[in-house]
Amino acid sequence: MSTDNLDPSILAKAETLTEALPYLQRYAGKTFVVKYGGHAMGDAALAQQFAEDVVLLKAVGINPVVVHGGGPQIGAMLERVGVKSEFIDGLRVTTKETAEIAEMVLSGAINKDLVSWISKAGGKAVGISGKDGNFVRAHKLRRTQKDEDSNIERIIDLGFVGEPHSVDRKIIDSISSDGMIPIIAPIAIGDDGNTYNINADTMAGAIAAALDAARLFLLTDVAGVLDKSGELLTDLSLKDIETLQGDGTIYGGMIPKLETCTHAIKGGVDAAVILDGRVAHAMLIEMFTRSGAGTLIRR
Repeated sequence: MSTDNLDPSILAKAETLTEALPYLQRYAGKTFVVKYGGHAMGDAALAQQFAEDVVLLKAVGINPVVVHGGGPQIGAMLERVGVKSEFIDGLRVTTKETAEIAEMVLSGAINKDLVSWISKAGGKAVGISGKDGNFVRAHKLRRTQKDEDSNIERIIDLGFVGEPHSVDRKIIDSISSDGMIPIIAPIAIGDDGNTYNINADTMAGAIAAALDAARLFLLTDVAGVLDKSGELLTDLSLKDIETLQGDGTIYGGMIPKLETCTHAIKGGVDAAVILDGRVAHAMLIEMFTRSGAGTLIRR
């Protein structure tokens, strides 16, 4: 049968599926850990597209695991209840009261909203935090800051801000094997019994390493890692990251994101990708087309 009379857009869709086939075959049965955050979380249309993409990954045999942030939403709730926030080096100082509000926002409103979006897109999701099943254990985050005058380093107390020190993958494996998608809030309990708020990038990286994930996606508000002229760097090795950080190309908030990617890859993740979460279907473009959409980091 001739294709001369077919709508060109239909042919283009068929070609897209054909292009995606080798990638679908390569990643069937693999795990993708996705950190979802930034301004994309506040946009209903982007949230719907994100949920559809995650459900599609599950439908083609990939196991997506979503870790979400919620800094702006926590800030809005703190302002609403009249609690002032203090930041040191970009991290919120978390008092006992702030930690309780953060857990309420992250494990409650945001987590269940994402579960609802997945459900609307035709998938099944389970919303949990690191406290559920005690699957993420944390310890208090220790940071130092150098005094500009004396050049002496002092310890900074960020309160109930933690970082993961162990991840028990059994609960995630169980949820995924039952055909559902884990949606994880970055909250964990410490060995001291306290509840700790964890940076979502850090949480996603630790979980990806524990799951031996094929990919760690960090969905952010930037296109990826840019060179000094503002052009996207599409492919980086760990050595490249050291060089670019040394010459000042990588700076500011991109440094901790790349540290997360580096730790995850050294921990067993095949590769990590930094993507702009505001771009529709960025994950699918990155994984299933030859062009890609962000910055890929690998060994």
